[in-house]
Amino acid sequence: MRKNLPKILVTGGAGFIGSAFVRRAVKLGYRAVVADKLTYAGDMKRLRDASGFVFYKLDICDEKKLESLFRKEKPETVVHFAAETHVDRSIIDCAAFVRTNVIGTKILLDLSRKYKVKKFVHISTDEVYGDIERGKFREDFPLKPNSPYAASKASADLLIRSYVRTYGFPAIIVRPCNNYGPWQYPEKLIPLSILKVFRNEPIPVYGRGRNVREWLFVEDCADAVIRIMEKGRLGEIYNLGSSEEKQNLDVVKTILMACRKSEDGFEFVRDRPGHDFRYSLNSLKLRKEVGSPKKMRFEEGIRETLDWCLRNKDWLFSKWKDIQRLYGR
Repeated sequence: MRKNLPKILVTGGAGFIGSAFVRRAVKLGYRAVVADKLTYAGDMKRLRDASGFVFYKLDICDEKKLESLFRKEKPETVVHFAAETHVDRSIIDCAAFVRTNVIGTKILLDLSRKYKVKKFVHISTDEVYGDIERGKFREDFPLKPNSPYAASKASADLLIRSYVRTYGFPAIIVRPCNNYGPWQYPEKLIPLSILKVFRNEPIPVYGRGRNVREWLFVEDCADAVIRIMEKGRLGEIYNLGSSEEKQNLDVVKTILMACRKSEDGFEFVRDRPGHDFRYSLNSLKLRKEVGSPKKMRFEEGIRETLDWCLRNKDWLFSKWKDIQRLYGR
């Protein structure tokens, strides 16, 4: 365990990726302060195997409560995961996305400046670039978001960039590709597909299933964010990809095969409005400046995720009612 590490505030630390980061950080000896609103996407069960952190249930848009946390805990580093993240929900109503992802980020930035935080790591997304038919996104590519979710995240990125330029604010932006793995809320493609298999129902696939995503195992993402927090240059942006590009239909078929089900256990459904065709990140800058993150092979990651889901069926099924209520699935 390392000594004399800075105290870190992790927003959204009970979320899918944020909790993986917290679990890894406390193992390394970091003193972690976790703030999470505990909406449908937050769950303290994700942190039951972690120790050595302090938890605050709060909304990052609640400036008074958030300032009280800063005043009491005096974090030296902020790692900002808190966000509304699901594209489908943003299409139904994007108000919560603007509130949390833009206004919440602004409040967090202002308090970080006021209390002289030494480093601010913002977790963004590859979706801010829009889509790309060929080639890969570099960090200097223009932002062309195509969903309300992506637009809210791009807005946060631009706001942070303005603070870096205007105030000399010590921020780093990380843009990961699609994460998957244990504890993911089952409205996302991979856990939803596994849940559908468990329910003996066809897996819904948007359009013709040809949309391409780059897939990163969540523990690998958490490790990479820690490396960036420790070694990344202030004021910079880092793409965080895996080079594991898969068509959505191939992802579904991989899951069906892993479950020993017929490959035709899916159904095509009406495509998502404005559905981006392909994301792909150039992560050369990350590898050169920070080092290559560990990388779980996709097929191995799916098996590990499936094994976890088999052991945690109760948790998956407990989320099903909310998903049915919102999407009618």
